[in-house]
Amino acid sequence: MPTEEMVRAALRGVIDPEVGLNVVDLGLVYGIEIAPNRVCVSMTMTTPACPMGSMITEDAREAIRDIAPEAAEVEVQLVWDPPWSPALMSEHARQRFGWS
Repeated sequence: MPTEEMVRAALRGVIDPEVGLNVVDLGLVYGIEIAPNRVCVSMTMTTPACPMGSMITEDAREAIRDIAPEAAEVEVQLVWDPPWSPALMSEHARQRFGWS
């Protein structure tokens, strides 16, 4: 089974096409749980009305399956609490937007 760090690294390959940044640097990944045969990621979108939400969550599932083919269950849960804010972004992401 992968480690949390491995899952986070895989999720760095999942790009929000509206802003061109990965979901980790955007601060969209809230939690990663790894259990025998199961990987669960809780994440959010920048807004509940995000038109790319289903595509991004499916890309996240695929990225996890690529590094954990032995996992019987890969779950990506969308959560809205706490609400996303730019304060959750990495320094790299804030610099990209000129916010640091």
